[in-house]
Amino acid sequence: MKTKNAQNKGGRKGKNFPFNNDPFFGKESRKRRKVDEEVDDAEIESDEEEDRFFAGDGDEEGEADGAEMEEEEETAAEARKRVAEDFVRKVRDIYRKQKEEDSEEEEVDDEKDGARDSLIAEKLAQEQREKSGMVRRAIASRVQRPETSGEFQALVKHRHSVTAVALSEDDLKGFSASKDGTIMHWDVNSGKSERYRWPSEEVLKSHGAKDPQGRATKHSKHVLALAVSSDGRYLATGGLDRHVHLWDTRTREHIQAFPGHRGAVSCLTFRQGTAELFSGSFDRNVKIWNAEDRTYMNTLFGHQSEVLDIDCLHKERVLTVGRDRSMQLFKVHEESRLVFRAPASSLECCCFVDNGEFLSGSDDGSIELWSVMRKKPVYIVKNAHALLTDMKSNPNDDRRIPNGAFENGHQSHSCSSAFSWVSAVTVCRNSDIAASGAGNGSVQLWAIESESKDIKPLYDLPLVGFVNSLAFAKSAQFLVAGVGQEPRLGRWGRVAEAQNGVAIHRLKLS
Repeated sequence: MKTKNAQNKGGRKGKNFPFNNDPFFGKESRKRRKVDEEVDDAEIESDEEEDRFFAGDGDEEGEADGAEMEEEEETAAEARKRVAEDFVRKVRDIYRKQKEEDSEEEEVDDEKDGARDSLIAEKLAQEQREKSGMVRRAIASRVQRPETSGEFQALVKHRHSVTAVALSEDDLKGFSASKDGTIMHWDVNSGKSERYRWPSEEVLKSHGAKDPQGRATKHSKHVLALAVSSDGRYLATGGLDRHVHLWDTRTREHIQAFPGHRGAVSCLTFRQGTAELFSGSFDRNVKIWNAEDRTYMNTLFGHQSEVLDIDCLHKERVLTVGRDRSMQLFKVHEESRLVFRAPASSLECCCFVDNGEFLSGSDDGSIELWSVMRKKPVYIVKNAHALLTDMKSNPNDDRRIPNGAFENGHQSHSCSSAFSWVSAVTVCRNSDIAASGAGNGSVQLWAIESESKDIKPLYDLPLVGFVNSLAFAKSAQFLVAGVGQEPRLGRWGRVAEAQNGVAIHRLKLS
């Protein structure tokens, strides 16, 4: 039915422009004009209706489409309701097929349909709570202590120390980088690897790279950090050349170079579910990039010294640590930040446990558990990675653990500078299990108690060398470690017998 405005508009046209007698405007055009006037005055609720409007070919089809559009017009709320009902219907069909396979003779009645709906709703709500970090999966209690054969196994070899590792969202592919600029893309199950090739200087400049600064004559390929996007399309790397490099994981080709940092790029992370990329640097700044649009977005200020590690979840909140003894939580959307002070001289690594709790590792060998409600750690594990040496053989050694480390279950350990620095921490997403690494010859698994707000050790996994990076599988079925003979950010220690590469430990869950 025409609105009043449409009728007045049509009347004015007939009065001022007498084209009714023009043979060019026939019966067919009047029908189309009638539909056009109705659509112009009506509010188009979705792209689907607009597509139906332009779908008519003949005069009869156009008139029928206009009438159909009037009958089937729906509001935005009705469209959302329809999409939700379709999704629930699909899930219900999948559930029904599974039940039919188990028992083909079972009859479906209304009560069982209601029970299925409640189970489906509960499952969807549980998945949403886990995704948002409101609920943690209880995995630490299910991890079985490995036997003598259950240690780390070499997966990928590198010529130089591995500085960073990352896993794809489906846990099938992994990425690693080393100090010599080698970037590897490998299969988790088979260990088969493929190498990324750096482009020439001319290609780098065409992709946005600036000329090398200082005494350097070409771009350094020394990689310190990498990160992979949630959809698996983009790989970001950063290092001593002060650029953030973007790669296409499908073709393993370099596609963009982001200049802007005035110091080495030390850490990278993608915001989960987006193409938003965050980079931390020795220039004390954190920059935000868009990998999809390949553009610079913003810079976050606050650190007074080098930024060493960074992490981000689904929310637009970035967690960073640095050598200024602080951990900072940037709330990008609110343009604010929270500053947490650590008792250690430097925080080396950090990660989110959930939106309200964080984990960090420091250069004094401690691991700290933080809460967003407190500016100081809620729990500290001192000397978490003390060296396994006999204290009786060095009775006058002043490097012994000041607290004896009895609280961690160790009775005859001593502490030595760089080898006991906690260089990597990671948490299995939305769970209560964590891992930490150093240069003392082992990786420690931890259980994070949410109620008591403390950290309990599970067991050690022997691994020779500096553990520069750790990554947990989303399924908690395995843990990968980037190992090197030297620390990630320097050469203040060396373990000659270590094997440079990526090692994997497969967890057994009860």
